Amino acid sequence: MEQLTHSTVRIETELRGGGVSTGTGFFMNFMRNGNNCVPVIVTNKHVIRNSEVGRFHVTLATDAGLPSRGQHQQFQFPGFEGMCINHPDPAVDLAAFPIGPILNDAQQRGVPLFYVPLDVSLIPGEEEREGYSSMEDVVMIGYPNGIWDEVNNLPIIRKGITASHPGVAWNGKREFLTDIASFPGSSGSPVFLANLGGYMDKAGNTFMGSHRIRLLGVHYAGALHTASGQIRIVTAPTSNVPVPITQIPNNIGVAINSLEVLGLEREVERMVGGHKQTDGASV
Repeated sequence: MEQLTHSTVRIETELRGGGVSTGTGFFMNFMRNGNNCVPVIVTNKHVIRNSEVGRFHVTLATDAGLPSRGQHQQFQFPGFEGMCINHPDPAVDLAAFPIGPILNDAQQRGVPLFYVPLDVSLIPGEEEREGYSSMEDVVMIGYPNGIWDEVNNLPIIRKGITASHPGVAWNGKREFLTDIASFPGSSGSPVFLANLGGYMDKAGNTFMGSHRIRLLGVHYAGALHTASGQIRIVTAPTSNVPVPITQIPNNIGVAINSLEVLGLEREVERMVGGHKQTDGASV
């Protein structure tokens, strides 16, 4: 879990027409081939939509290769939205921002960066998902309401449970529900299956002392009810403005099945597969 707190990044954007919004992204290594890969930041399409400028911070590393607490560097990009690669399915709210050039430039300038990229091997397949129960312990790491430890560049950790089976397509979509509140800034947060110290499988078998960490999904929306009693599933907002009291979150989040990340990886491969790849290490 300590490593996973360094796998996310707070994305802040300046919007066309004015205004600032925040969301969450997380580091991943795509197209791994030995020590080579294409490093990206995965987030939601709606986090980067209509963004004129994007910025985020990356923690610096010590000589020993550990995070240098209190030391981080800001990166800023004009035309941020156009630099991202969207999932090819319009209905899947995922996008990737390739960061290989940033890492290469930092290395050439002698600026050591510390971040923990996730590997696609953390994504459970269909068969493994079928072995899960409808109620699993999950952890979501991100920046609700844009809140972060701005001194140490650290995110907010929230714990909950799955509110629907993570292997069953909710309403026919490759999504599942979580019992975790959705607030502005949570969009793009990774949702991890997190069993530390033991767990029980669907058949009732107990695994004491065992750990299980899997990337189950990516948070992108939440359920709201209005003053008139209507229930709506809405994209988790990114704008840091007060939400009218007539729209009240009911602590149900909607996560995209992480298997859709593999579709995003294939799109990145199609777009940048011929470019020079970057060395990278992952969890």
